[in-house]
Amino acid sequence: AHDHAKARPLPSGARDEFLQAIGLADAQGRIRPSMGAKYRQVNQFLGVIEQVVGEGPLAQGPLRLLDCGCGSAYLTFAAYHHLNHTLGREARLVGVDVNPATTAPLRELADRLGWADIAFQVSTIAALELDEPPDLVLSLHACDTATDEAIARGILWGSPAILAAPCCQHELHHQLREPLYRPVLRHGILRERLADLLTDAFRAQLLRIMGYRADVFEFVSPEHTAKNLLIRAQCGLPPGDPQAVAEYRALKGYWGLADVALERLLGPALQPYLEQTP
Repeated sequence: AHDHAKARPLPSGARDEFLQAIGLADAQGRIRPSMGAKYRQVNQFLGVIEQVVGEGPLAQGPLRLLDCGCGSAYLTFAAYHHLNHTLGREARLVGVDVNPATTAPLRELADRLGWADIAFQVSTIAALELDEPPDLVLSLHACDTATDEAIARGILWGSPAILAAPCCQHELHHQLREPLYRPVLRHGILRERLADLLTDAFRAQLLRIMGYRADVFEFVSPEHTAKNLLIRAQCGLPPGDPQAVAEYRALKGYWGLADVALERLLGPALQPYLEQTP
């Protein structure tokens, strides 16, 4: 256990100004007992960040991070802090949220920490305009189809990597009518979980079609948070893989779905692949 603790990206007891500023650590640098689960979540997320920025086109050079629907942003701030101050990677961060009341305290926190390369925009994800496309798009618990908007923008920008932790997904909830699954669908909680699983499966499959290696996994133990799934997408596949397209069509057809948000948002960039003859 001691060796594992030493390997944490943000170790306890190091008097880390960031961990103190967000309330995870006390003045001596010790992790507060009530914050243990959140501290573990931060470290496990940073492990994923380390892997993603250590491969492919992100392995060298400065990094542009975009946080879509930034909310409390403690995971994104942790990523910025770890990249710049632990790994020595030059990273800039833009956070976007539709609610100005969300971005104001984040600006204050960045100023208090003296972090100059963090900016915030009050905007929808769809309307966001950037001077340069981001290298890494983050969407951490943005509600419902805001996750799809972030993934779509990341793909259309050609961002090398996208990390999305979905939240409260309702898009497919009322579209699921397959008679064989009535024993599942008549129970609200089971319908909800099935809709969540299918939504994330469609997202991962569309990412594959668009040329990303995509996987879905638990980035933190479910005992710490129920919102523990992460979609990790990294560029590197040829787009339009016929098998990926066939699997997507088959799954969508089986469930008789009229609308999949990410497909709609990708629009003309995706359609040529879906229309190709098997």
